Amino acid sequence: MSNTEYIHPTAIIDSSAVIASDVKIGPYCIIGPHVTIGSGTKLHSHVVVGGYTRIGSNNEIFQFASVGEVCQDLKYKGEETWLEIGDSNIIREHSSLHRGTTQDHSLTKIGSHNLLMVNTHIAHDCQVGDHNIFANNVGVAGHVHIGNHVVIGGNSGIHQFCKVDSYSMIGASSLILKDIPAYMMVSGNPAHAFGLNLEGMRRRGWSKDVIGGLRTCFKLIYKDGLTTKEAIDAIRETVLPNVQEAQLLLDSLEQSKRGIIR
Repeated sequence: MSNTEYIHPTAIIDSSAVIASDVKIGPYCIIGPHVTIGSGTKLHSHVVVGGYTRIGSNNEIFQFASVGEVCQDLKYKGEETWLEIGDSNIIREHSSLHRGTTQDHSLTKIGSHNLLMVNTHIAHDCQVGDHNIFANNVGVAGHVHIGNHVVIGGNSGIHQFCKVDSYSMIGASSLILKDIPAYMMVSGNPAHAFGLNLEGMRRRGWSKDVIGGLRTCFKLIYKDGLTTKEAIDAIRETVLPNVQEAQLLLDSLEQSKRGIIR
């Protein structure tokens, strides 16, 4: 531990923790063994960082969050596993982020610039990208992969081993049992696809040609009665030459192991 200037005297910090000199740690926080916290990060009161956790710079973690605790997998037997958190994330009250298991690289990884609202749960071995929004009470089961710029509505649950690809949006109170391709808007219990995340595309200033090409992709996947392989071939032949953004969607389809939401 490098400096105590911004650490409240009621905080309990393991001697092996490495904390940047300007990190602010509020009352009654507990920092476990082998924790690293980067510059500019702030922990409000009663935050628990369980151990074996690397936290980057300029994160803000609110009261009663549990970060880097051991996972809830009954197969876990106390092995050394890790949680990594990038930069500039906001982790709100009562959120829980668990370390990995030895089944999947022993690592749970959260990227940068994410907003985890109240009571978000990220389970063991999840891989989360950048610029995502998790609304209140979102539950993400183990081994889930989430891309970039994804919005997940409140009270939604994502089944283990699912993949939620970039620029997609999940409506509130949805149950995700299959993979979600890039750009999709889904909702329901179980969830189904009902369109593209068009508003998200417009907010990013994407051109009409790009949006139109992705509309064609959606039609080929969901409207024309093609098999997934036939849709992939049609997208590659008719859309991809003019709309490079379609490549991310093709990757979603080709790499899916659980099958996509229909």
